[in-house]
Amino acid sequence: MLTNSLKIISALLLLAAPLAQAEVISIADPRYDVANTEQGVLRPTRGMSKANVANKFGEPEHKTAAVGEPPISNWTYPEFVVYFEHNIVIHSVVPH
Repeated sequence: MLTNSLKIISALLLLAAPLAQAEVISIADPRYDVANTEQGVLRPTRGMSKANVANKFGEPEHKTAAVGEPPISNWTYPEFVVYFEHNIVIHSVVPH
């Protein structure tokens, strides 16, 4: 009786296997110049250096000095704010 139940369960699992699906999520390569917000604001991506940010986006309106350990600083642009750890971008945000 137990073996019949196992056979039935195995058969049902084999029949259900083709119904299982996986969702594929594609994440754009951050090295490309694509807008990274719904508003279409192009902003620096993680890993860029301060020199690269300045070359690509110009001088910021305001720079704050680094604080803490590791030292975190930020640059304010008209449409976004860039946060740096040492000399490298760790995040950029569009303020509300």
